[in-house]
Amino acid sequence: MRKHKVIFQPSGRRGEVEEGKSLIEAAQQLGVDLESICGGKGTCGKCKVRVDEGYFEKDNIDSRMTNLSPITDGEKKFIKPADGENIRLACAAELHGDVKLFVPEKSRAGKQIVRKTARKVTVPIEPAVRKYFVELEKPTLEKTIVGDLERLKAEIEAEYGLTGLSMDYAVLTGLQDVIREGDWKITVSIWMDSEIVKVEPGFVESSLGLAVDVGTTTVAAYLCELTTGEVVRTESMMNPQVPYGEDVMSRITYAMMTEGGLETMQKALIDGLNDLIGRLTANYEMDAKPGGQSIVDMTIVFNTAMHHIFLGLNPVYIGLAPFIPAVQNDLNIKARDMDIGINHASYVHVLPIEAGFVGADNVGVLIAEEPYRMKEKVLIIDIGTNGELLLGNKEHLSSTSCATGPAFEGAQIKFGMRAAPGAIEKVKIDPQTREPVYKVIGKEEWHTEIKGDIEAKGICGSGIIDVVAEMFKAGIIDKSGRMAKDLDTERVRRDHDGKLEYVLAWAKETSIGTDITIAQADVRALQLAKAALYTGAKLMMKKMGIAKVEKVILAGAFGSYIHKKSAMTLGMFPDCDPEKVYAVGNAAGDGAIMALLSRTKRLEARKQARELEYLEIAVEPEFEKEFIQAMHIPHMKDKFPHVKKMLEESGSAVPVKG
Repeated sequence: MRKHKVIFQPSGRRGEVEEGKSLIEAAQQLGVDLESICGGKGTCGKCKVRVDEGYFEKDNIDSRMTNLSPITDGEKKFIKPADGENIRLACAAELHGDVKLFVPEKSRAGKQIVRKTARKVTVPIEPAVRKYFVELEKPTLEKTIVGDLERLKAEIEAEYGLTGLSMDYAVLTGLQDVIREGDWKITVSIWMDSEIVKVEPGFVESSLGLAVDVGTTTVAAYLCELTTGEVVRTESMMNPQVPYGEDVMSRITYAMMTEGGLETMQKALIDGLNDLIGRLTANYEMDAKPGGQSIVDMTIVFNTAMHHIFLGLNPVYIGLAPFIPAVQNDLNIKARDMDIGINHASYVHVLPIEAGFVGADNVGVLIAEEPYRMKEKVLIIDIGTNGELLLGNKEHLSSTSCATGPAFEGAQIKFGMRAAPGAIEKVKIDPQTREPVYKVIGKEEWHTEIKGDIEAKGICGSGIIDVVAEMFKAGIIDKSGRMAKDLDTERVRRDHDGKLEYVLAWAKETSIGTDITIAQADVRALQLAKAALYTGAKLMMKKMGIAKVEKVILAGAFGSYIHKKSAMTLGMFPDCDPEKVYAVGNAAGDGAIMALLSRTKRLEARKQARELEYLEIAVEPEFEKEFIQAMHIPHMKDKFPHVKKMLEESGSAVPVKG
């Protein structure tokens, strides 16, 4: 029976499915949860998917609508123009060729978990937009007639000392009505003490701002009360650009090779942001106006490629040596010019970027963690699809970027998936019996303690790091990453291609009806990702003359959920005292919030982004040699005394240089 390649986004699940199978059967086989209230009978219309057409070089797939059975009359009843193009019902479409599919949010039965919760940030509350209450004297025929705007500006100057104010034209067009609706009492929102961007009738105390962190894979938005600094609501989503490429380079390629590709990705992101804004402001207790009009200021961070795509700037040149961005400095752009659904006259503040592959998100990390104030030599790693590193202290700071690839996100792993219910996220393996215990997202207990169905369906990034580290400690793989052939356990076996694999979960423990295994290729994918991080850090240390790091900070949502001892065992970063290794959560998002609440932080970001030294590590002559050595676990040659001690205390007999 012929088989065809099927890829589901944004989950990243992929595999080969038999000719003639329906897409909903393909989803079930690959562990993709699709909404299907009617059980696949074609009567509910909930299982809509979009076929992404074209040749996707990175995936080596030529995806076409014609690779599916013709659309049926039953489908046509449910597919509306508002759904967009290339929509099919998964229960009705049969497979006759390779397809790449995108599952819309409303069709996903198992919602993706985007772990980008904000920390409580402490900065002086000095937002770029402030509100001022003004009570105007009613004009009469007996007094000299002065225009509403002129009288408003005079009153603000007299009461608050602000001079030389301008007013956005769109605000001016509604000024007279607002003044009279408020019976000559109005609240004025002023940006940077220079421009009136909103007027509201009466006294309005609440002032809302929005901070956004756009990652390659996930997007998080934080609604903040500008008067108190409180993060009042948080919403997140998968980056809607994922269908056009899982990593930065594949999206740059899409923009370069596809007609209208840049505009398509820009619109997808802006539409997604507007959806987040709608969700944040819907039924908000302070009666925020629909569509985000109560939001009077916005800050945003992202890597350089996402930065260029958001702004509609050609990202091709940052993918070509010498990797020059279109603009590095911070920008203030009217929300209406970007079609962003906040107060139309307000500004979107885009934080500065550092270099071609170190973006505004890293500047967010920089101002959140403030290594430029530290005495200790610190390594900050923002782990994601693109790894970004900061190294140094108050004396000297450098940054670089590492193409880690999407393995940490669960992509390119046979049973890999992003963090969602059913994903295995923690693993332990008994070094004697080689038997595992694991935890799945959505369940508190280890799988051996669960009464009832375990319902594992894949493994996410933190689980992948755990399982490979545990396999090493248990002697299932050696330091080169190669699986042992003759172990006394049924967990290690050969797959249908004759290649070794480790069975993490038996089929009876899963919701996908098949064993969840770790293949030799999965181990290699993780080794490539961790080697990129380690090589970047080591070459930075060499160039800066730093013999050892005294502190390691793991930033990013992913960094908060990985087990630090597993990461250390693998050699993801240079040896360090485990007590000095800690996670700080989504520091890029924290930086975006700080810039929203504090003008000082915006100035700090501008200053530090320009003073920071950027190191282009990938072109170093030593890179290839160091990368090959870093493929070993934890390393081919470098010493790891803290890891050696840690493994000895855990009872592992695996030899590590100390």
